[in-house]
Amino acid sequence: KELNMVGPDAAEKIINVDDAIESIGFGKFQRRVLWAAGLCFTADATEIMLLSFLSLTLQSEWELTPRQTVNMTSCVFAGSLVGTLTLGYLGDHLGRRPAFLLSCAIISLFGVFTSFATGYSSLLGIRFMVGFGVGGLTVPFDIFAEFLPTSRRGKNLLVIEYFWTAGSLMTPLLAYLTLEVSWRLFVILCAVPCIISGFLGACLVPESPRWLISVGQHDRALAVLRNAAAVNGLNPDIVFHKDVKLKDEHVEESGFKDLLSRKWRRITIFLWLTWVGYAIGYYGTVLTVTRVFDADAVEGANTQGGTPDFDYKAIFISASAEILGLFTVINTIDRFGRIPSQVTSYIFGGILLFSLSMASGTASNNVLIVLAFFARAFAMMGSCVTWVSTAEILTTDIRTTGHSAANAMGRTGAFMSPYLVGTNTPIKYVGTIMLAIQIVTAWAAYNLPESKGRDLGHTSLEDAKVDGEEETEGSEMAFRYGDDATKPATSSTGIV
Repeated sequence: KELNMVGPDAAEKIINVDDAIESIGFGKFQRRVLWAAGLCFTADATEIMLLSFLSLTLQSEWELTPRQTVNMTSCVFAGSLVGTLTLGYLGDHLGRRPAFLLSCAIISLFGVFTSFATGYSSLLGIRFMVGFGVGGLTVPFDIFAEFLPTSRRGKNLLVIEYFWTAGSLMTPLLAYLTLEVSWRLFVILCAVPCIISGFLGACLVPESPRWLISVGQHDRALAVLRNAAAVNGLNPDIVFHKDVKLKDEHVEESGFKDLLSRKWRRITIFLWLTWVGYAIGYYGTVLTVTRVFDADAVEGANTQGGTPDFDYKAIFISASAEILGLFTVINTIDRFGRIPSQVTSYIFGGILLFSLSMASGTASNNVLIVLAFFARAFAMMGSCVTWVSTAEILTTDIRTTGHSAANAMGRTGAFMSPYLVGTNTPIKYVGTIMLAIQIVTAWAAYNLPESKGRDLGHTSLEDAKVDGEEETEGSEMAFRYGDDATKPATSSTGIV
């Protein structure tokens, strides 16, 4: 395996952070970060997916109204909306690592506290705080992205989604094993992945060298990179000899207002539309599947008392579709690109969910399972690529702020999805509305810039040509607006 090393005989003494990360390659160090960040995704999935079971179980046990049941689900998304804005901001201004560890601590603590809730009001407050922590989970994703070489970034940013799928599959399994015993035990077990993630993060995940460079801490950044090289089995004295210095890429601090500046406004609008639509589509699909297969079980539990008799088989099969969706997109994203993958996934996901809603109550259970399976698969594909595309488009100075703001828009969509799916809205109306939303989402994604094969943060809204010639793949696509459109773009392999 060839690495872009800068050894003792290298002529270049000043290198940018992209070249430095290419030099350390992909190995044991990145796999450590993957496990720590990935288990955060598992925690996110379990804390969100458990709502499908917990809300319906407590609706029966505590005799809650349908509106209270929906509020129980939405309060988590409301908390994540506040959390993603707060913790994402901290990730850009105090560092990725502190925001990562704080997110894990909040989810772990309040996830366990859920088991001690004594009533509806206390449960809402506790689950709001769980959502607050969940809102910060864009940060570990961005940490992982910032340690990946450009050549390995696309597929590996999707591999982390397997951890989400593991959480999606683990939740119905834990529900099957524990809900008849105690829902309190169920919620404690669902908090375990985040506890492990926090421990691994504290022990194995350093601060992002990209962030350290952006705030002028070059020595710390180089120390992190030397350690990463050593963990990957390379000699840091050869990879980064004593005369090597990291290129100064200090940037001015950015905030949420910068997302709507002239430079970022158009990208931001299309990103936000995509994230709102993806969240409504993904969580709406999950809730619709549960509604289709468990409506009779919940009604029976409300009449006879006890825990609803969930159709665990159908829910587990539909959840396992995420494995197929993830496997498919991992093997196609670098071939077809980020934008075509998103557009295709959202359109087909909407069509399949619409078909499921139309067939509910008339088609056989096997037909419904097949439709639910592929609806979940396409929903997973679209959401995965949107996460990857967002991290690649945004530059270091604004990455976690921008990613968190987009995630906040997603959480807004997720907040709305229970009211759309979980109320008395006829299921056929739900399917029609969801199809329309997915079409709009596909349109918004179509208008985002393609980031395939480009350095992290080196993307713009248009494939501009310089002096009549197309830029080669991997070169920087500079932002061009107004009068700047006539200026030649500089090419760089470094991160903006």
